[in-house]
Amino acid sequence: MLTHLDSQGRANMVDVTEKAVTEREATAEARVRMLPQTLQMIVDGEHPKGDVFAVARIAGIQAAKKTSDLIPLCHPLMLTSVKVELSAQGEDAVRILARCKLAGQTGVEMEALTAASVAALTIYDMCKAVDKGMVIEQVRLLEKLGGKSGHYKVQA
Repeated sequence: MLTHLDSQGRANMVDVTEKAVTEREATAEARVRMLPQTLQMIVDGEHPKGDVFAVARIAGIQAAKKTSDLIPLCHPLMLTSVKVELSAQGEDAVRILARCKLAGQTGVEMEALTAASVAALTIYDMCKAVDKGMVIEQVRLLEKLGGKSGHYKVQA
């Protein structure tokens, strides 16, 4: 059943008034594939626009906080923690892990996915002058804890 539709099939924001406040957490990832020399430039801190990982981390955190402004039926949430980690993977990729937490009445999956996505977009934006062929891939939810649907973890 799609909870974002009313009895006439119209989109609406789900009423969570009666839901219990519980601890909720979600972790999402994204990857950015790039030329090996682009990744090396980032890792060596030699990118002309500055610290790519630091800027992408802040962008991801800000994006998580703005998710309800970007996705129409998402509730505005009082996040209690947003962490965005970036790491070089092999010689041609960056892995982004975004984790969001709160005590609330609805989940934080969309916030984690938005954080990972915007961090990836920020890497693309900062590096497009040196590598237009970058690919953003594998944006996905890795784990979700709390709420009525319980625990979800992606199968390895």
